[in-house]
Amino acid sequence: MIKILIILFNFFLILDLYAKDNIKFFINSAIKKNLQLNAERQKLNSTKQNKIISRSEFLPSLTISGDQTSTTSTNRTNQSGGSLADTNLDTESKKISLEQKIFSGFKGVNTFKKSELETQKALLELKEVEQQTILDTASAYFDLIYKSKNEKFNLSNVNLFERQVESDNARLQKGEITLTDLAQSESSLAGANASLIKAKTELLTSKTNFKRVTNENIPSIENLSEKVFLDLPKSLDRSLEISNLNNLNLLISRLNYEISIKELNIERSRFAPSASIEVSKSENRDFSSSIDQKDDETVKATITWPIIKGGENISSIKKSTYDKERAKLILQDTKNKISTESSNSWSKYQSTKSVLEATRAQLKAAEIANEGITLEYDTGNTRSTLEVIQSRSLLLDARIAFARAERDFMVSQFELAKQIGSLSVKIIK
Repeated sequence: MIKILIILFNFFLILDLYAKDNIKFFINSAIKKNLQLNAERQKLNSTKQNKIISRSEFLPSLTISGDQTSTTSTNRTNQSGGSLADTNLDTESKKISLEQKIFSGFKGVNTFKKSELETQKALLELKEVEQQTILDTASAYFDLIYKSKNEKFNLSNVNLFERQVESDNARLQKGEITLTDLAQSESSLAGANASLIKAKTELLTSKTNFKRVTNENIPSIENLSEKVFLDLPKSLDRSLEISNLNNLNLLISRLNYEISIKELNIERSRFAPSASIEVSKSENRDFSSSIDQKDDETVKATITWPIIKGGENISSIKKSTYDKERAKLILQDTKNKISTESSNSWSKYQSTKSVLEATRAQLKAAEIANEGITLEYDTGNTRSTLEVIQSRSLLLDARIAFARAERDFMVSQFELAKQIGSLSVKIIK
């Protein structure tokens, strides 16, 4: 039984370790801990309250009021020697009233619809920040892998040149190479060390950025999954179609235009009459009077129709009209931008895929060439030190180029998914 428990514990431990090496783990962590994203969640909660507040426009209002007054009056002695006289007046009143708005020029309706649109907008803005968080996490994740490989390749290059310098010193003593050949190797070693320092600095920067974005400790880079594929559209036309339906910036711009229409309608309602009805009951008691209590029941209907407010209402309508036209123009401009940006994202996605295949072939050729040239040089054939240096330089460049192409291709998938409004953890395979 104990053995079974140990096996199960180790199994789940391995699963946990694997999970933490998976990009989905870091994305979920970023979504949970990102401060801007949490701020947007609070904004959404706040906006939902505006919807509840606007609904109160249609509901009756109940008011209870009351007061109690005690007054003591003192008449002092007059010149003829009259005595003092005190008068006490005690009164008490209570009132309860119920008011219901009957008509407000459709202000309440438009205010409620505006609050609904603002809630939808806040939700879309939350999704926009969430998608940007996923993209930032993916970029940091694959950049960390790339910069780690870059540092590894440069370190390997330094080690190779150190061995070559050591070997060339021995060969120089034997007269197999010249002092110039040794100098070329030493110069290449110095350059390789400089490149390694730069690679280490870039890796440190990448680690810092990764920790900032994910709010997680730096993982074991060797165990990170390097390849991730997203469920993306198969053609440019399909990408443009989805983008027109789901791009979040475009949807937000459309909502801004609809909100501006509601704001204009609200301002126009200021010209319209409003009506309300009020039912109230009051109790008034005077303890110093022979009539100690008086009850009143009142039903009051009120109609208000603003005519002139010093030009305020007219100017408000003009302002809202300008705002609506501005929102309309911004919407059209956003449509044009989204179409262009979606096409560019698709082109970048296809381009990075082609570059990845090209650099793969380049790397394979560079590996074969370097292996042959190095072997010929080590066996004392006609290959020069310069040729070996050039071959290794080409191999290093090919390795770095392929690693960079892998990163660019992976990130381009996330960029395209965000551009068309489909980026989520669910589409990551």
